[in-house]
Amino acid sequence: MSTELWITQIIPDLRDRAARDDLGDVVRLHRRIMSLFPDGLGPEARRRAAVLFRLEERPTGTSILMQSSIEPALEKLPASYGKARCKSLAPLLNGLREGVNVHYRIVANATRKLGRNTTAGRPKQVVPLHGAEADEWWRRQADAAGLVLRSLHSRQLDTGTGRRSDNNRVTHARTQFDGTATVTDPKALIDRIHAGIGRGKAYGCGLLTIAPAL
Repeated sequence: MSTELWITQIIPDLRDRAARDDLGDVVRLHRRIMSLFPDGLGPEARRRAAVLFRLEERPTGTSILMQSSIEPALEKLPASYGKARCKSLAPLLNGLREGVNVHYRIVANATRKLGRNTTAGRPKQVVPLHGAEADEWWRRQADAAGLVLRSLHSRQLDTGTGRRSDNNRVTHARTQFDGTATVTDPKALIDRIHAGIGRGKAYGCGLLTIAPAL
């Protein structure tokens, strides 16, 4: 898996109506983000460009954190949309080794599919997980991603919502997981960072970010 990934931070100017509208609708925000990449990527453009994003609450307001395998054309943002900056993740990813400790963060749609004999809903219905069940879901995902968790802090976020062009509503429960971990399989970790984790990747879930832990 290529380590050529880009991480972009967009700080929307809330005086701009388009920015405010995008922050309130994950479908609109998905479209805005995809407009920063070339046409012609095909029906799976988001996956081909490894585009993932999440909203981050900062002391001064909300920012958008976005990952991609193609450097975004930030000049395509409306002039008054806000500030944006982009950098390569290659130095970080190329430096990953087994045994390295990292800080991690992911906003994920932790879910499970109900079984045939369930009494909790419809068979095969996908239901969100909360609390200890969500934490256990993340532990399994982290293990598959080549991480052994050393600490875990989770909190439930507001549900991500939006409306598609067919007028159907999109809703994704979101849980933020933060903590420290030890890398056990650098290749598996890079693969999962590239692909994202869980459902709702087009709508603000699944972006795993890491940083060196001293």
